[in-house]
Amino acid sequence: MAKNKVISTEDILSTLCHSVTEVLSSASGNQIAYSAMVQKITRTCMRPDIGCFVLFDGGFTGLVVTNFTAQAAMEVYQDYMRSMGMPESEIAQSHLSDDVSNVMGELMNQIVGDFTSKVREQLHTSITQNQPKMMAINKQVQISVDTTMDRPQARRVTFTTQGQNIFYLELAMDKTEFIKLHDYDITEAVDPDDIIASQRTKKAESAKKADTPAEDVADDDFMADLGL
Repeated sequence: MAKNKVISTEDILSTLCHSVTEVLSSASGNQIAYSAMVQKITRTCMRPDIGCFVLFDGGFTGLVVTNFTAQAAMEVYQDYMRSMGMPESEIAQSHLSDDVSNVMGELMNQIVGDFTSKVREQLHTSITQNQPKMMAINKQVQISVDTTMDRPQARRVTFTTQGQNIFYLELAMDKTEFIKLHDYDITEAVDPDDIIASQRTKKAESAKKADTPAEDVADDDFMADLGL
């Protein structure tokens, strides 16, 4: 009898780490990497300088916490704002700015959204999330974030930005295993940005043809049929 594949907490954590690197790297153009070594911890905490937590529930219950140093948060934030075409004069220069917290909270929302989508595709289960809470934290304050879980497991992963600044992701979730009973195809999620880009390309091509004299279009089609 073939042994069924078991998906553990570490596999789910790996999926979450991929969501972090994919979303932050894509949004900011900043190459984000994470350590291959994972720490087992007893509890999750929000630590200085900027912390964020997100609760999720459904197929399994869990808590995601990110802890950014001021340097790491500002690097990701500023790279993201520049990639959006924001002028330097309008980009915040302090991690205490509300704009930094708002932007980092939105990026965290995208990360967890990507994660829940991957969970749905890969594990055939569904989880829901609350709105991320991102806030700047005083160096003398440490906040513990607790949630009700039957047998919680907690893990911490170290991430490094392109500028070698550090931030941490912590995951606490029910001790659970997903066991694959039979093979199935994983349906790739449709990226709305890809659809929009495709439609823009089609419209541009249509507009180009509309501006081209009919005889030129006919000649182009004839040459295409000849493979030229």
